[in-house]
Amino acid sequence: MIKWILVAAGLAAGCGPGAGPAVDHGGHRPPTPGAKQARPLLMGAAQLSQYLPALQGKRVGLVVNQTSRIGATYLVDTLKALHVNLTAIFAPEHGFRGEAADGATITDGRDARTGVPVRSVYGKTKKPTPEMLADVDVLIFDIQDVGTRFYTFISTLHYVMEAAAEQDKTVIVLDRPNPNGRVVDGPVLVPKYRSFVGLDPLPICHGLTVGELARMLNGEKWLAGGRQCRLQVVPVAGGYTHATPYALPVPPSPNLPTARAVALYPSVCLLEGTNVSVGRGTDRPFEVMGAPTQPATRPYQFTPRPNAGSPTPPLNGQLCYGLDLHQPAAHEPAQFFTVRYLLDFYRQSTDKAHFFTKYFEQLAGTDSLRAQVIAGRPEASIRASWEPQLGQFKQLRSKYLLYPDK
Repeated sequence: MIKWILVAAGLAAGCGPGAGPAVDHGGHRPPTPGAKQARPLLMGAAQLSQYLPALQGKRVGLVVNQTSRIGATYLVDTLKALHVNLTAIFAPEHGFRGEAADGATITDGRDARTGVPVRSVYGKTKKPTPEMLADVDVLIFDIQDVGTRFYTFISTLHYVMEAAAEQDKTVIVLDRPNPNGRVVDGPVLVPKYRSFVGLDPLPICHGLTVGELARMLNGEKWLAGGRQCRLQVVPVAGGYTHATPYALPVPPSPNLPTARAVALYPSVCLLEGTNVSVGRGTDRPFEVMGAPTQPATRPYQFTPRPNAGSPTPPLNGQLCYGLDLHQPAAHEPAQFFTVRYLLDFYRQSTDKAHFFTKYFEQLAGTDSLRAQVIAGRPEASIRASWEPQLGQFKQLRSKYLLYPDK
């Protein structure tokens, strides 16, 4: 029966390793002709036979956004064509189609293409309520993450699993690669600074896919009350490791439009808790940074202006002096985390008294980093201070890995 459905949907042919067009059904482009051909990656969503049986006769809710696709087709459209009983779409930050600005409230509605009700989990509530799940038996989570604690889609995953555990629902996570997957770095969150940009005791770069993280949330009983939900993870197929280069086929959010922005995001995002612009309101968000309170001798200047991704950008209309990181520096690793930008901009700030905002501790996950920066401690010393907790996390992480690190 399942085989017949896949063929009818035009999805069975070419799904095997080495088959298919230039972009495989998981959305990852193989090497260019002439290069050594690696086995193409197959996203969890593309492995329909692994999870369709669990959907038969069930009422299904989707936690998805614009990255939730099989090739170029939205997962919701694929499942609707397969006559899966879709009763709800749960829209996270930036909305179901990924077009809402950073921090914008997402409202309930209905998907124009399929008619499926859309319920916001980034508005009045960030956790599905019993009423929101009353007509749902199974929740599918399929959203591209970028591997940082403060990227809110993993907080949505936490709350979805928590609601499922409380309301006796099943969660199926369709896994995708982590584009910063080889990086496990940064201070580990302390409970005092728990917020929607950091719910769990993770370092800034956790080095996990969402499937691995879901296993950790369940296994460590980090959901409210120590509950565990019924969980199925469909891993990425095709020999994926955390060191596998992966260029995202769809921007994961409006202000991460390029692979370079995704690589810089873990390091640059800390400046969102300061008086420095990270390029929101420009055509290079997270690739440029600057402020009016930096020296005019800085090598790069820009002025944030309202745009689709940032209707009200920080420092709107103000000339900012700073850096352009669009081109990688010589010998810079492809994936990394550093506090050197934070240290540099604090040292050169002409208004150190107002450099940090209250938001900084939520991003850092600790109050020690601010104190270390103000004290003028070098990066090596700062790194040494978080190594004990980071080492403990790395040991914990090893229990839940689905893929090798290299």
